[in-house]
Amino acid sequence: MAKIHINIGSNQNRETNIAGAIDYLKLNFADIKISDIFESPAEGFEGDDFYNVGVNAKTQLSIEDVNAVLKNIEKTFGRDRTQPKFSSRLIDLDLVIYDAVVNPELNLPRDDIMLYSFVLAPLAQLNGTDTHPLEKQTYQQLWQNFQTNNQFELSQYNIEKIL
Repeated sequence: MAKIHINIGSNQNRETNIAGAIDYLKLNFADIKISDIFESPAEGFEGDDFYNVGVNAKTQLSIEDVNAVLKNIEKTFGRDRTQPKFSSRLIDLDLVIYDAVVNPELNLPRDDIMLYSFVLAPLAQLNGTDTHPLEKQTYQQLWQNFQTNNQFELSQYNIEKIL
């Protein structure tokens, strides 16, 4: 079974949408582990703050099938993919890692890991000792470097706040 990490984000009806997305993930994947909630300002546009949550899971599905499941969950919640990339989101589910697969066409590992605290923080929390297949550092090391070298706003809350 493949070990995957999914990032869930929402800045509209955040608690309900993220809790609902986690319920759907539990129906589709095994061995679910959930990070804390990470709250951050909208990036690239003016909007409400986002909640982001990382989810580890195991699956026998292919990468393409995992992405199809994630898109179907987004569709269930009313995600409108015609909106600009940087805009408010009812729900956003992104496959961040799939084992140690490196596939630039499928954006694996997701390049957002190295760009955004709200992607790296939950990944490091759940997978701190795993090594990024391209950077050759653990996710905890990457998070420590990110904290040293970047300015960002990020608040952390226990996931029990919404579950």
